[in-house]
Amino acid sequence: MKKNLLTELSQSRIVKKLAATPSPRWLVLAVDMLIVLFSCVLTYYFNQDIEKNSFWYDSGVKIGIFIATYLLFSFVYRSFMYIVRLSVIGDMYRIAMLCGTSSIFLWIVSEAICLVNGSYYMRPWNVLIVGVFSFSLMMVVRLILKYLYGKVTQVGNARKPVIVLGSAINSFVLAQALRNEADGRYEPVALLSLVDKKIDTTVNGIPIIKYDENNVKQIFEKYECDTLLFLSTQIELMRNGFADIFLDNNIKLLMLNQVEEFDTDSQNEPSISGHVSNINIENLLGRDTIKNDNPDISRQLHGQVVMITGAAGSIGSEIVRQVAKCGAKEIVLFDQAETPMHEIQLEMEEKHPDVKLHLFIADITNRQRVERAFTKYHPRFVFHAAAYKHVPMMERNPAEAVLNNVFGTKNLADVAVEFNVEKFVMISTDKAVNPTNIMGATKRIAEIYVQSLFFHNQKQSNGPTTSFITTRFGNVLGSNGSVIPLFRRQIEQGGPVTVTHRDIIRYFMTIPEACSLVLEAGCMGNGGEIYIFDMGKPVKIYDLATRMISLAGLVPGKDIEIVETGLRPGEKLFEELLNDKEKTRATRHHKIMIAQVQVYEMENINKQIDRLYQLARTGQTHDMVACMKTIVPEFISQNSKFHDIDIELNHTN
Repeated sequence: MKKNLLTELSQSRIVKKLAATPSPRWLVLAVDMLIVLFSCVLTYYFNQDIEKNSFWYDSGVKIGIFIATYLLFSFVYRSFMYIVRLSVIGDMYRIAMLCGTSSIFLWIVSEAICLVNGSYYMRPWNVLIVGVFSFSLMMVVRLILKYLYGKVTQVGNARKPVIVLGSAINSFVLAQALRNEADGRYEPVALLSLVDKKIDTTVNGIPIIKYDENNVKQIFEKYECDTLLFLSTQIELMRNGFADIFLDNNIKLLMLNQVEEFDTDSQNEPSISGHVSNINIENLLGRDTIKNDNPDISRQLHGQVVMITGAAGSIGSEIVRQVAKCGAKEIVLFDQAETPMHEIQLEMEEKHPDVKLHLFIADITNRQRVERAFTKYHPRFVFHAAAYKHVPMMERNPAEAVLNNVFGTKNLADVAVEFNVEKFVMISTDKAVNPTNIMGATKRIAEIYVQSLFFHNQKQSNGPTTSFITTRFGNVLGSNGSVIPLFRRQIEQGGPVTVTHRDIIRYFMTIPEACSLVLEAGCMGNGGEIYIFDMGKPVKIYDLATRMISLAGLVPGKDIEIVETGLRPGEKLFEELLNDKEKTRATRHHKIMIAQVQVYEMENINKQIDRLYQLARTGQTHDMVACMKTIVPEFISQNSKFHDIDIELNHTN
């Protein structure tokens, strides 16, 4: 009956309107003054030294003084400004200050009158009792209103039961905040403790249970719960395989993004549930976050003109953002993708209105347009991220891969030398190491060219020359066309999720981390270096698909099938950052190494590249690929129609 009454109340239009509207401040102030009046009457009625029939005559003026004093300090401390149904800590502090300061003030007044008249006009203990009564009653009224508001608004509002990870103070505060949240979505039913000692207690009605890897499923079934909620500060624990224990038991994972955002000391209604989100696979694939705070980067780029090719892509656009944060005076965005360029322009104008942007729509294979960009803007630094990168597509369009990745890079590099660019940073890929596909081979040839160009110019010139620096890294999380967005779409569509091979592995890094290391390498490089990044541990793509399905709350193989489609043309089972003959040497950054590679003579490489250009331009695909394999002898095609050329070359040799 009680529950039905509360349900009816919660669904009442009047109650909903009252619940959605904060109490008028004048009403809160009036109630507080009535509480003071009641406290005074109660105190003086039971502690007066005069006859009862003269109570109102003798105490009325004193009560008026009390109310006037409390009214004054209510405005000083603004104790009536908070939303009563939400505030607790803030109210407690201000009401304590109100009652304490008022009592001290009245005590000082009483002592002063006593010094003059020789007797107390208001006895000190009466002043103290009124203060204690007022504080207690003001807090009780607020807590009752908060309790009633919570009961009325929560009835009929089904909450999802969750178990909160951890028994430390942050986890407890999170559980309490979720439980007390008006119109909240989650109901914490337990705290899952990771400490070794046995736990058998409750805190504010929330039981604390000890984690047991062998009984995870039973623990969650006991509390009729299928969801674990954890703090973002616990993400490193989840990355180290801890999340898999829950995913294997079909336990959903939720993460609270920022602890500090559920502040109960707020005039606005806090929305804790709004900061709770499903955990993404990107959260679990990351390693310890790479923090790059090298002041030399900002020192070099501050006030400079910086050109970024491929500026509309996932890597290029992030370099644009980070260069802007370094205080570049002007940034030239060079790309041929019109719509993405417009989007990054709008973002930059909003977030970095002080940076002057130049949008230059052009193709890097067009030498005249490249020269026009350098003539117009005279960049001092160039970050070259423009490239064709999709392996199967480039296997089908090898000439375009060569023209864009090799000759587009050659155009930019040659013009950079003509215009005395200080540093030219080329972004390469792990697929350039022992390449098995057209895309990787074109990036390796581009690496060879810019490195040879630097050493050639260094020999020919007595003065400073353009420093050419190359950076290599693997897959980046969430980049355009990468596997994670593909899997996510397939899961949303009900599957199947397709993997090319059960044993295929890849290295992953977040886009901001990769770009941060690109800037770091560009800063420390003197020219001719090929930098490789520590990509962490490789990830098995099949396991990646399994975890993504589990994170979606589904069962791999039951709700969503995983289908092997076979390796695509040119695809490797695993990627490398160095070939067998290469070695590395350390740098001042523990995540960046320098690859010691074979250096090619500029005269020979120029001849080979000129021939490669003619073959690509005229569409002689067979001879063009054979020429690429001559330039890069370690280029052995896999799962590709060009593997026959390897056989021909072996017979010839």
